[in-house]
Amino acid sequence: MLALLATLLAGAAWLARRWCGSAFLRLSQESVHVQRPSLPDRAAARRDYTPWAADHAVTVAPDHVPIFSPSSLTINQGDTVTFSYGGWEEMDTNVVSDTPGLFSSGKAIRSAWRYTTPPFNTAGTFGYHCTPYEYSGMTGTIVVQANSSSPPAFSIVPGITGSWYLPAQSGHGFNVEVLPNNGMLAFWYVYDNAGNNLWLVGQGTYSGDTATLTMQSGSGGLFPPNFDKNKIVRTNWGTLTLKFSDCNNATAQWSPIMPGYTSGSMDLVRLSGVSGLACP
Repeated sequence: MLALLATLLAGAAWLARRWCGSAFLRLSQESVHVQRPSLPDRAAARRDYTPWAADHAVTVAPDHVPIFSPSSLTINQGDTVTFSYGGWEEMDTNVVSDTPGLFSSGKAIRSAWRYTTPPFNTAGTFGYHCTPYEYSGMTGTIVVQANSSSPPAFSIVPGITGSWYLPAQSGHGFNVEVLPNNGMLAFWYVYDNAGNNLWLVGQGTYSGDTATLTMQSGSGGLFPPNFDKNKIVRTNWGTLTLKFSDCNNATAQWSPIMPGYTSGSMDLVRLSGVSGLACP
């Protein structure tokens, strides 16, 4: 049964990356043409350790809804946050820190708009808001953790790439792929509330042992040769957080913004890996 599920997940991930990646998610050219990084020398990394920096993603007005997704984000000192516009037409939105002078984005302009904050070099909790829609609750929080003097007990490495699932719920699971520049791609092969197949595709960043991804669902596709990428409708589903305690154990936590789904979490164990990618 495990071998069969591993084969199904691996095959589905290959098909999703080959046929559905561009349909479900606007991936950067760098992410699509993945060059596998070599596995770092962990012993040398510990000897020469200095706190690393990562960039984190927040969507502004996903599907034209006046919210930030995720609205609460935890990062480390030195990290940055990139806000990207998720509406389908121009909307009078922006991103302004509650702390005067910390950051201010200017007006968001259609789907190509992005704004990256300066590095957060001070630990603490920092609120932010959208000026035109603050009255309706379009606010967010960034919690900046102080960097420790040593690396976390476990750090995500390329060898994390593979299939992950909960044995007690065999029949749905995740394919995870570690990308260059602290990036991660994940596919969750699951079911909707009516029992239909639901593929959720997410891309995000990781820092230390934790990755945060924005998940999307897709609709409008037809079986080849009738598939037309221009008819695909992408919908922001919510946020997925993956926290790895070691090379074979992890926790998945999700926060949906799509109606009808509830937040939750589950433990995961590794089902398969990629030959040649050792962990750690």
